[in-house]
Order: sequence, then C-alpha cells, then structure tokens
Amino acid sequence: MNLETRITFNPLQCSGKPCVRGMRIRVSDILQMLGEGISSEEILQDFPDLEPQDIQACLLYAARRVNLERLAA
Repeated sequence: MNLETRITFNPLQCSGKPCVRGMRIRVSDILQMLGEGISSEEILQDFPDLEPQDIQACLLYAARRVNLERLAA
C-alpha cells in the first residue's frame, strides 16, 4: 500500500474530513498531536491500529496540501 492510499475520504464519516485508512482517526488529529510535541511512538502506542506509515502519510498529505497551487481568475 503506498502512502497516498492511506488517506481516505468518506462523506459519511468525520464530516468528510481526511482520515487514516477508513478509520475515524482524522489526519488533522495526527498533525495536531505531532505539532503539540507528542512523538510518533506515543501516538502509535495510544492508537494501536495505526502504523508508522500512517503518520508518514499524514505528513505527506499536509505537505502536498500546503504546496497546492491555485490559479487566480
């Protein structure tokens, strides 16, 4: 499974926000925890269904969203 496929969207789950592999763990939750200084190891302990690649996928998703080019009309 490549990193991009680990981030999923379901309009009936978490209000359509990006989640990790269809679970109710939002990308924003993972990013917020990392931003607050919680280590990847702690996150993985608290969420045993997560894998290290899931955290990496969240970071990649955020980096690509920040770098999104928008055309002005």
